[in-house]
Amino acid sequence: MIHFPSKQPQVQTTIFTKMSQLATEEGALNLSQGFPGFDCSEELQELVRFYAKGHNQYAPMTGVPVFRQSIANKTNSFYGVSLNADTEVTVVSGATEALFAAIHCCVSPGDEVIMFDPSYDAYDPIVRLAGGIPVHIPLNSSNGFCIDWEELGRKITPQTRAIMVNSPHNPTGAIWSMEDLDAFASLVKGTNILIVSDEVYEHIVFDGAQHASVLLHPELRQRSFVCGSFGKTYHITGWKMGYCLAPPYLTQEFRKLHQWVTFSSATPLQYALAEYLKTPAHYLGLSSFYQQKRDLFASYFEGSRWKILPSHGSFFQCLDYAEISNESDVDLSVRLTKELKVASIPVSVFYETPPEDRILRFCFAKNDDVIMEAAQKLAQL
Repeated sequence: MIHFPSKQPQVQTTIFTKMSQLATEEGALNLSQGFPGFDCSEELQELVRFYAKGHNQYAPMTGVPVFRQSIANKTNSFYGVSLNADTEVTVVSGATEALFAAIHCCVSPGDEVIMFDPSYDAYDPIVRLAGGIPVHIPLNSSNGFCIDWEELGRKITPQTRAIMVNSPHNPTGAIWSMEDLDAFASLVKGTNILIVSDEVYEHIVFDGAQHASVLLHPELRQRSFVCGSFGKTYHITGWKMGYCLAPPYLTQEFRKLHQWVTFSSATPLQYALAEYLKTPAHYLGLSSFYQQKRDLFASYFEGSRWKILPSHGSFFQCLDYAEISNESDVDLSVRLTKELKVASIPVSVFYETPPEDRILRFCFAKNDDVIMEAAQKLAQL
């Protein structure tokens, strides 16, 4: 056996893989990993079948031109922000690749990268692989996981190279406001700090709110990599189709790294999505679609011992179980998967230093019958 030092000895199999595997083994309802429990539209499937005829060779490294233009058009239509499809839009194989390429193209050994916990579990390993130093700022459930801007200001140092943000937020469902963008901009103005913004749930925002993309603030836009995905928007997480929006000087550096990670993404899928994007109704109704599922799931816990934490976006609902059990969230999530046959995600795994909170995250991107069956079982605790 050949021995060599692990580059990331602290990294284990992701919690999503573990819980989905356990759910399969136990025959449990899988409300753990964040993927829809239903298929994409037949119209989109038909477009893939159509474009699979004659579009099966390498796509350009930056993405099929018509697809990049469709992304730029959608961005302009939705946000009122004009992008140059040739110099500011890059197609990637999923948002995680976009995050990886964005960090690795700008973070050097010793650079600090700030992130907010609970944070998506890919952020920290990506930074460490680049030789960077993750700086974790914990968020508090008692104030809705809002960012303490004064604390962020204290964490910024001359070594801060980038700040990672995520709204709508996975796992908590918190969202940013335009006031948050202003506060953020005031802290980074006049610095060389870059922003990596994870906005894969941009079209899933509830209760009449609007997604506050960093693209909407000139100070933030000029220093941001905006990482997006079609997986959550069109129920196609298995396609791994995403994009990165960034100003030309950042896009140039991004593509240098991207070409060595995934030179090009699936060609027929790009053509199909380019056509599908032309109809805004395909994504404009997503918020109301998922809000109905959020409300259905949450309705079962009124009057129960579970505490419903606000979910303002994404397709996740966090529940506090402090009145039910003293178990760790990891232990309880495993037990509920085995005994109740309902799988969830323990929120503590998204923290560098887990808090005392007792919170589980549930994905409600499932058919209504699955949502109701899972919620009925849980509400009985």
